[in-house]
Amino acid sequence: MAMTPAVFGISGLGLTADERAFFRDCDPAGYIIFGRNIESKAQLRALTDDLRTVHGRADLAILIDQEGGRVARMREPIWPKFPAGEIFDKLYDVAPATAIEAARLNAQAIAVSLSEVGITVDCLPLLDVRQPDADNVIGDRALGSEPLRVAALGRSILDGLQRGGVVGVVKHLPGHGRTSVDTHKALPTVTASDEELELDLAPFKTLNQAPMAMTGHLLFTAWDAETPSTLSKTVVQDIIRERIGFDGLLFTDDLDMEALSGTVPERAERAQAAGCDIALNCWAKMDDMVGIAERLTPMSEKTQQRLDRAMATIAGTKDIHDLDAGDALAGLLARRDGLLAAVA
Repeated sequence: MAMTPAVFGISGLGLTADERAFFRDCDPAGYIIFGRNIESKAQLRALTDDLRTVHGRADLAILIDQEGGRVARMREPIWPKFPAGEIFDKLYDVAPATAIEAARLNAQAIAVSLSEVGITVDCLPLLDVRQPDADNVIGDRALGSEPLRVAALGRSILDGLQRGGVVGVVKHLPGHGRTSVDTHKALPTVTASDEELELDLAPFKTLNQAPMAMTGHLLFTAWDAETPSTLSKTVVQDIIRERIGFDGLLFTDDLDMEALSGTVPERAERAQAAGCDIALNCWAKMDDMVGIAERLTPMSEKTQQRLDRAMATIAGTKDIHDLDAGDALAGLLARRDGLLAAVA
């Protein structure tokens, strides 16, 4: 039986009986971890191991938003504090090659800390080109305002994550840098012309071979003045798949965000119809999850191939740091900090 093409959240530190039964029955593509699911390294590893056991899939996609800066689910004092993307942009001003290496080391250190607790996918890097007058929802999370720089740093982050046994997810296609409002709260309308939006597309085109990507919930009047990008067949097919040339696994951003209208299951159904591979639903509300599973058609062969191909990029690397994660992490952080000293 085909999987349900959705990624679901979990309500607490371990699976409830209802969650276990539902997840076993609907067999989602994966899960996403939040702060509410984290108490300790041992507890988090037990949770991710339990999820793998439920499905019998060693390569289960278990996602997290561990960017650094203000977006971090795994926090001090258990884990080190990682910087936001902006610091690598600043270092690039001084020494581009050093910035690229620092970004790679930082991403590898993040990946080592994730691999140790059984997390296999990080929603990083942001390839959103920063704009000076935009809402701060992206802000210091961005890798800069120059597309080639954003792509170069993004490539090094994907490489660092992979070296540490984690798949990266480029986000937020087709570009979140011009957002006028926080998509968690409202739907932004981007009125830039098609020609102007080439700037936003450029980093995604450069890294269009990335294994996974995530949409953003924005309305681009140049492409589809009626429908947010996540739900727009025009944006997903014509812009993301054709113009950007991305043929990897495409997640929606969280379908619970206020940027979208309709019920969460309706949003999932519309996103699938638009061409998104996987519906992302973060908040572990059982009614919404059941509704999504009922509305989505089973995972297509194409989506299954994209998922398998993405997870295969870290085959054989996931457990390399299990025995010496602390030493590996300390070494990576020391090397990174030596490079970052130039902008300290």
